[in-house]
Amino acid sequence: MVKMKAILFDEPCNADKLYIGEFPKPEVGEEEILVEVKAAALNRADILQRLGKYPPPLGASPVLGLEIAGTVAEVGSKVFKWKTGDKVFGLIPGGGYAQYAVIHEEMAMKIPDNLTFEQAAAIPEAFLTAYQAIVWLAELKPAEYILIHAAASGVGTAAIQLAREIGSKIIVTASAEKHFICKELGAEVLIDYKSQRFKEVVMKATNNYGVDVIIDFIGANYFNDNIESLARDGRLILLATLSGGKVKEFDVRQILSKRLKIIGSTLRSRSLEYQIKLTKDFKQFAYEKISSGKIKPVIDKVYDWKDVAQAHMRMEENKNIGKIVLKIN
Repeated sequence: MVKMKAILFDEPCNADKLYIGEFPKPEVGEEEILVEVKAAALNRADILQRLGKYPPPLGASPVLGLEIAGTVAEVGSKVFKWKTGDKVFGLIPGGGYAQYAVIHEEMAMKIPDNLTFEQAAAIPEAFLTAYQAIVWLAELKPAEYILIHAAASGVGTAAIQLAREIGSKIIVTASAEKHFICKELGAEVLIDYKSQRFKEVVMKATNNYGVDVIIDFIGANYFNDNIESLARDGRLILLATLSGGKVKEFDVRQILSKRLKIIGSTLRSRSLEYQIKLTKDFKQFAYEKISSGKIKPVIDKVYDWKDVAQAHMRMEENKNIGKIVLKIN
């Protein structure tokens, strides 16, 4: 069995227990490519998996890491789109914190000439999650109001840019020190969630209309104010529950009277066919914009993978603005 280096942990643990060790090098399926990983980006799913709260999907690598960038090292017997040496990036179900990872040929995207490996690695999970939420699930339209929570996160900064390209009116929540990047990317109304109640700002900014779409990662603590902030026929897209999942009191009649849609979604658990279609759709919408620099990944910090513990702790402490990336040696 051929071995490679990978970031490992032996049991649910704190970040300081992550280490670089040996792990079996993945074998390439017929429709897969083997990528020599140059960079991998962090996601909150990695932290939850490390803590034992988010097991990988059936058949996925137990190694952390959902988005990679690197060069093609080997191709499967039925792969004709890619050749050895091609520079690619993409979303995978696991295994990114390693020297090598496999990805289905249809999930891989060519790295545009204007991007480094680190920049390319910061795109897949953040932008595909944001695109799925805004375009596929919320069906956001030009001139509609959208409220994006945790807007300075990787998905948040991606969501701002996608909503901007659609032509929507963008309201965001983030801590005050992170407002500059949200404004730079296209947010029009900036709310400091630490000192302001977002519902009040939203209603004032929209002349009591409310917002048409909310992208939320917070969950329980924001639920009631989210519902009250939505306009008639509004859509709440729930992507995470960082504040917990149980709402103590809620009047469900608001859902009826406002004709609201509440949609929960995760991307990692979706079928391969779904993810391939999403990737193709996203490429059609955004690839040229990425290649021209109109849409860009926002990178907070790049760490050498030996410093993975520091990278995880930075995300856990909510210090990052945009994506945290590991450089794989």
